[in-house]
Amino acid sequence: MDIVVIMDGPETVNPETDTTYALMLAAEEREHRTWHCQAGDIELNEGRVWARARRARADEGAALPLRLETPERLDLATVDAVLVRTDPPFDSSYLHLTLILDHLVNDTLVVNAPRGLRDANEKLYVCRFPEITPPMIVTSDADQLTAFSQAHGAAVLKPIGGHGGRGVMVLDPHDQNAPSIIDTLTSRGRTPVVAQKFMENVASGDKRILLLDGDPLGAVLRLPTESDFRANICVGGQAVAAEVNETDQRIIDRIAPSLRADGLMFVGIDVINGHLTEINVTSPTGIQQLGRLTGTRPAHDVISWLERAAR
Repeated sequence: MDIVVIMDGPETVNPETDTTYALMLAAEEREHRTWHCQAGDIELNEGRVWARARRARADEGAALPLRLETPERLDLATVDAVLVRTDPPFDSSYLHLTLILDHLVNDTLVVNAPRGLRDANEKLYVCRFPEITPPMIVTSDADQLTAFSQAHGAAVLKPIGGHGGRGVMVLDPHDQNAPSIIDTLTSRGRTPVVAQKFMENVASGDKRILLLDGDPLGAVLRLPTESDFRANICVGGQAVAAEVNETDQRIIDRIAPSLRADGLMFVGIDVINGHLTEINVTSPTGIQQLGRLTGTRPAHDVISWLERAAR
């Protein structure tokens, strides 16, 4: 197969942790061709989607783990699959990319589907399933945020467009900094934020479960450091092996039909204390940690699924 991967520049690749890199390496090991391009390399011309792409060579042992060859102009209607793996934030350029990729829907498998990427904000998509999420509100109103944190003892505030734990703060109603935190995150009442009930046992870990076509590939438990309540790997969280338990499976069964209907085939969900807190759809991570901790090859599972789905 020819698989075009829309991602950030090769200089951003960390071969030890990067999920996109692991997928490209697995594709090469299964004798497929991978192509690299960035969002700005995609164009719509006379109703057809083209990419200025470079043949990519993934090599774990090389000084440059992702080597790119001379650029070529590819008609994306003629390739087998397109993986959208550009890292957040979801900005106007990303929105325009999804609108262009819509023109491929009847010709080429795009993962995740452009419409799904537009509709499924990673912080707000969980609001569709209130029975499995912690108590939460979305508002820019300081009084409501204060009342919510008082009602639940404390709250976690998240920027709607944030990623990697950036800007995520605990709102303690007894903290003298609470008004300033609200002021900062809401841009003085102009920008809504997500407020979720603070889970007292968050120190016990934040479970990341990777889903492929609505089924679990596996799970890792991300443990925060002693000095930070956030468990994101990129801010120092430690990944340990975890099982998908009955509560996790009930959450998966509840959201899987919606994920499939929206074309969200490869996602990462975050579960704390049996509650769904986020659904990561743009470029979910954790596949390398999952493989190392479980002795499995989840990246190959994804490429195997692509082989079947593309046919």
